This record gives sequence, C-alpha cells and structure tokens, in this order.
Amino acid sequence: MSFRITGLDFAAFRSLVGLPDDALRARGAVRVLADRSPGYPDRIELRDALPGEQLILVNYLHQPADSPFRASHAVFVLEHPQERYDRVDEVPEVLRSRMISLRAFDEEGMIAGAELCRGTELEPSIDRLLAQPRTSYLHLHYAAYGCYACRVDRVS
Repeated sequence: MSFRITGLDFAAFRSLVGLPDDALRARGAVRVLADRSPGYPDRIELRDALPGEQLILVNYLHQPADSPFRASHAVFVLEHPQERYDRVDEVPEVLRSRMISLRAFDEEGMIAGAELCRGTELEPSIDRLLAQPRTSYLHLHYAAYGCYACRVDRVS
C-alpha cells in the first residue's frame, strides 16, 4: 500500500522566527543550537539538524482532535527550514535511525491501533496499520522520548 509522509507546516512556527530569547520563553519556547548530529530531529524537513544550525524547541499540538487522544509535545523545528518533507513511499533517514512508535487514528481522532518498530522496518508496520478499515491516518513518534515525528496518510 502506498503511503505519504509529511513534515509539519512551517507556517505554524513562522511567528517565532527571530524573536529574542526572552520573547520565545514567554511563548513557552527556547532557541537551541545543534551541537551534534544526530540529536536534534527537525519536524519540518524531517532530518537531523547539522551542528551549528538553530532550532526552536516548542510545544506543538500534533493531535488536535476533540477526543481523549488530543495531544501535544515538545518538537524541534529548524528556524530557517528549506522545504517541508512531503514524499510518497519514502522514509527519511531521521526515522530510519530510531525506534518508532506508530499510532493509528480513526476519523474521530480515536486510537485504532499501534505498533513499535525499528525505523529500518517501518514499511510493514505502516502497511499493517493503514490496512485496518478504521484507520484514517498515522502519527509516528520517536519512541525514546515520545515526541511526535510526522504524519502518514494512505495514497489512493
């Protein structure tokens, strides 16, 4: 089954770019300078930031559904991303190199299934969860920290 992985839309974070550190803190965010790679997984380009790149660490409402599964968590976003990740049947290296928690949701935002796998083994898990009739979309999370990574949708 074909699938589409998308990173977050930079528009949700544009208002944070260039703010002084105290203004970021007032919005519950902090600026971070990547000092190693891997270690700072960007949620827009879906890649690890390179040493010296600036990111913003901010709480993001990744599951806005009006359900018990409404959720937010801290995410890193590059302060100056180039292009939002949006690919069909391609898994970015930032996912391949980590343990991933997959969560399937139905149209009402209720959980419909879940799996845990190595990033090198994502496709079979994605296929299984998207094949379930109740599944509307998937959210992938980095298993170690529990942070939201990206969204996966069926491609018809």
